[in-house]
Amino acid sequence: MITVTGATGNVGGALVRLLTDAGEEVTAVSRGEARDLPVGVRHVRADLADADTLRPALDGADALFLLVAGDDPRGVLDAARAGGVRRVVLVSSIGVGTRPDAYGHPAAFEAALRDSGLAWTVLRCGGLDSNAFAWAASIRADRVAAAPFGDTGLPMVDPADVAEVAAAALLRPGHAGAVYELTGPAPTTPRDRAAAIGAALGTPVRFVEQTREEARQQMLAFMPEPVVEGTLAILGEPLPAERRVSPDIERVLGRAPRTFADWAARNAAAFR
Repeated sequence: MITVTGATGNVGGALVRLLTDAGEEVTAVSRGEARDLPVGVRHVRADLADADTLRPALDGADALFLLVAGDDPRGVLDAARAGGVRRVVLVSSIGVGTRPDAYGHPAAFEAALRDSGLAWTVLRCGGLDSNAFAWAASIRADRVAAAPFGDTGLPMVDPADVAEVAAAALLRPGHAGAVYELTGPAPTTPRDRAAAIGAALGTPVRFVEQTREEARQQMLAFMPEPVVEGTLAILGEPLPAERRVSPDIERVLGRAPRTFADWAARNAAAFR
């Protein structure tokens, strides 16, 4: 059995479908209700901030897909080991490698995983294409998308590609001890991404550039301040390693990563 945390999210939801399509027994974990899970998937409500709530989801599992959430990675991993888990795939951030001081939270999860005695694979993701869902309300209402640093490009990654790499690491040998950096096939700017959504809709989307402070205040509503500062630094002044297109998706999956335009076309209904 494979336990998937964040099973209602953009990566976790896709991963649950991939695993069930492969014939695997899956337990889906989320904090809230889960709708539209594939037939036969067991759902357990749990909170990664409280490792004890995870134990029913981990009992009898041999593998775990883990998000960075909560502040007790060692407690979560102890619960996983006690439940029978032997290997873990962790979704982390490219920022752990490029800005470790700003990304101490995912770095702590990576360190705990390496010390756990379990087989592990780490997926260090760049920004997800699905971050553009933050524009959905303003695009639906006014055909406007607002973001800072409108002409700074980063190789955003499709969550469907992250899910496929996670499935490969969970189902096939050869990935233990690997740290994969997952990016899209080319850098895109916020202005580019707004235009791609407009093309998918068949109507222009106007891009409005925010100031750094406007973006900071917006992000502080749902992100801790150190993560906000690290994220804004990457968005506004990315290091060469953060602009780099990684070959890892193609190495694992045998094909190029999906483009942002692909993601926008598949998700156009959210912006109509």
